[in-house]
Amino acid sequence: MTSLYALKPRFQALLRPTVSALAQAGVTANQVTVAAALGSVAVGVVAAVWGRALPWLFLLIPVWFLLRMALNAADGMLAREFGQKSALGAYLNELCDVVADAALYLPFALVMPWGVAGVAAVVFLATVSEFAGVLGTMVGGERRYDGPMGKSDRALVFGALGAWIGLGGATPDWLGLVWVAVAVLIAWNIVNRVRAGLASAKP
Repeated sequence: MTSLYALKPRFQALLRPTVSALAQAGVTANQVTVAAALGSVAVGVVAAVWGRALPWLFLLIPVWFLLRMALNAADGMLAREFGQKSALGAYLNELCDVVADAALYLPFALVMPWGVAGVAAVVFLATVSEFAGVLGTMVGGERRYDGPMGKSDRALVFGALGAWIGLGGATPDWLGLVWVAVAVLIAWNIVNRVRAGLASAKP
């Protein structure tokens, strides 16, 4: 199953000049990774605390998702193309992504139908999905990014929801079905990642 992750090489090509400039300025991959996580937490806190009274603050979420995608691509390019790979970087990359995702999903618990249960389910399944992806390396294969509803796909869904709410869109009860759809697709994603990891496992 394909995912928006497949578009990453084209996105990286666009960012390459900027990433080269960052490397020349002494910016490290780990600094970019941590900055992306801290920015996500800050945006999530602002939307959660003030978003119900000021719905337009939810517009920060789609804007930040775009910036975060650029930062995530940049940290990987700095690591691979400028000799900045490290064990600490591997930990930060995985842990910061999970924290950032959770921070950006949580504000929706306050403004959408079935919000608390929906966010809890999506955060849990998204975490399991990323864990399943990492486990591919433990069986001798590669880190799995199989879809559907991988990190990039979730960014598209929650970015669109943030734009809808930020622009004053209604949130009727049926909108809660989004949680069900996202949860089912992430569960499918987990199965795909496990199957692909097993298929690529080395004895």
